[in-house]
Order: sequence, then C-alpha cells, then structure tokens
Amino acid sequence: MAIEIERKFLVAGDGYKRLAHTRADMLQGYIAAAAGRTVRIRLRRDTALPSGDVIHEGAYLTIKGPSDDGGLSRYEFETEVPVADGRDLMHIALPGAIDKTRWLVAMPDGHTFEVDEFHGANEGLVVAEVELASDDESFLLPDFIDREVTGDRRYYNSHLCRNPYRIWGKA
Repeated sequence: MAIEIERKFLVAGDGYKRLAHTRADMLQGYIAAAAGRTVRIRLRRDTALPSGDVIHEGAYLTIKGPSDDGGLSRYEFETEVPVADGRDLMHIALPGAIDKTRWLVAMPDGHTFEVDEFHGANEGLVVAEVELASDDESFLLPDFIDREVTGDRRYYNSHLCRNPYRIWGKA
C-alpha cells in the first residue's frame, strides 16, 4: 500500500485554467466513510488541452486510511476497474456524490498541481493539491494559490459529500 503525501490549498481566481494541460471531469461517490477511512468510486474522463481530445476514460476504486501528520499523509490503495463496473458501483454509493472538474497544472520544478473546481452542492469551492515524495519536500507555489488548508477536514471530499460547501455559511 502506498502512502499519499499531499498539501492542499484554496485557490483565488481562475488563472489556473490558462496554465492547465489537462482537464478531467469527475464524478465520485463514497461507498463507505467512517473514522477517517473511505472507500470511493470515481468516474473520470481526461481531455487534453487545448485540443479537446479525450485521452482517457476510466473508473477507479480507492481505499484511504485515516490521515497522519496533521492531514499531510495517509495510506491509499487505488485500482482501475472497468467503466461499466464503476457506473454500477455509483448506484450503491452514499448520498451526496462529488461532481468536479480537475485541471492539471505542471510547474517548472516538476510538480503538478491538481486544481479541483467543484460543481453542484459544492459550487464555488476551488481547491488545489500537490503530491509530494516526502513531507519536507520543497515546491513552487503558483500565483493562483490563496491559503493552505492541509489537514482541514472540511475540505476532504468525503466530508463535502455529507456537508456541502454551499451550506457552510448557513450552518
């Protein structure tokens, strides 16, 4: 099992769109979520930019453990499954599917920022993540980064499916 190490940030503006080389439309549901552990199914369609050519369509089953280090790292297992199976698994997912567009932005230092623009009940939320090889690895911050929210569980997708961004101001 791999350990995922990532930092998460809020995004200001939409400058990331002009810098992105790939756009991925995603729909994901949680089959189980408890005590920081999740089982997720994700349907994903990747499109190359600026051509608009579809470069991959897939479905992925992911199991994540609870996070350590203030939300910086967690165990993650992911495997690709047939798209038809992924669609079927969405039918048994918990209420509150996550609908988002992911923009991939390559940085000059070799890192890639994944910028998630949420739709539906989480409309208005834009979050960027960068995966790291170690918790003390340095990386460049792009201009569109606002502030860090690593470890803030409100921004976990599994939390957003139960507590959508649109209701935060009303709570």
